Amino acid sequence: MRVLRNARLVDGRNVDLRLDDSSGTIAGVTPAGSTAITGGAEVDDLDGWLLLPAMAEPHAHLDKALTADEVPNPKGDLMGAIEAWFAAAEKGKLSYERTVERATQAFEMLLVHGVTAVRTHINVTADIGIVSVLAVQEAARAMEGLIDFQMVALTGWPMTGPDSADNVRALEEAVEAGVDLVGGCPNLQDDPATAISDLLALATSAGIDIDLHTDETLDPSVLTLRELARQVSDKGFDGLVAASHCVSLGMQPPDVQAAVAAEVAAAGVSVITLPQTNLFLQGRDDPVGTPRGLTAVNALLDAGAVVAAGADNVQDPFNLVGRSDPLETAALMVMAGHRLPADAYDMVSNVSRRVMGLAPVNFEPGDPADVVAIDAPSLRGAVADAPMSRRVYRRGRLVASADQQTRVHRP
Repeated sequence: MRVLRNARLVDGRNVDLRLDDSSGTIAGVTPAGSTAITGGAEVDDLDGWLLLPAMAEPHAHLDKALTADEVPNPKGDLMGAIEAWFAAAEKGKLSYERTVERATQAFEMLLVHGVTAVRTHINVTADIGIVSVLAVQEAARAMEGLIDFQMVALTGWPMTGPDSADNVRALEEAVEAGVDLVGGCPNLQDDPATAISDLLALATSAGIDIDLHTDETLDPSVLTLRELARQVSDKGFDGLVAASHCVSLGMQPPDVQAAVAAEVAAAGVSVITLPQTNLFLQGRDDPVGTPRGLTAVNALLDAGAVVAAGADNVQDPFNLVGRSDPLETAALMVMAGHRLPADAYDMVSNVSRRVMGLAPVNFEPGDPADVVAIDAPSLRGAVADAPMSRRVYRRGRLVASADQQTRVHRP
């Protein structure tokens, strides 16, 4: 048993939180100072720090993380990043060993910022096979017991037609190797509808979930999100379905946004918006009224769809910056997505957990004991300042901590 004493919840209550590290759940919440400490219990005095649900990262690319200096993207756009990545792979710049090192570092960066669950997409193509999957799996084994992880096989293209056999075979090998979800980029295929159908069929056969890169473009003529929603409904796919990016939905007229959002909500398709990377990649050819590259968040929420927010790429050709801190994503959702801080934080914590099939943390007995304590005056202050003084608990156990010190040297 671990007791977090004198913690402050978002509603202003000062509480003691009892964490059962044997079951990994919250055992009780009582007024601060009222908990009797029994023998063997570990006690952390949080001294009034803000206590929040732990964050979750619903969309990462840990096989690519931290390669911005090794794999430059002089064009700065999406196709420039893709071309740079495949060129680096062809030149042998992306070794197995370095991928393990970088993925491990990226896992640690997420953890110390308060992330206890991450879903990462990993390239699976005819050229490289599943080597990146194996490398990230090795990195994940080193993090066992510290962070929960889900791996998505990000399928190369083509996935349909006469030249698709090798990519299909690589995806099947990734499934056999134990990935948790099927992934891909249907809108980059010559036949998006067939690609979606084939990917859903493979996920059904394997009994796993699906998370597709969807419409990562400002081109309003591209709208495979609607096709995905319709196929999920028509086929009765009963696994979890997520559509990441969905940028082109934000470029549709309001009536189209509302209609597509209603189909997405009815199909149970979750949407993951990714402000960091899409603010960087999209809109470079639009010097006047540059679009933000976000999906139609308001229309989706109004329709009852589940909308989470993630970081996507971190310090690689697709996004040259990023700290692996969901508070950064939350701040961008406030500024670029017009969310209030509480809603933005929910998108990077409990909503992301929901998208990943994980139970929420509402500070009720029986909830997962995945929490983060932050030295911040309020939730708004945490999102605004992203203070680095944090304590991270997963399943009732302290798994990471950081302390920030600042000093002003006055004359």
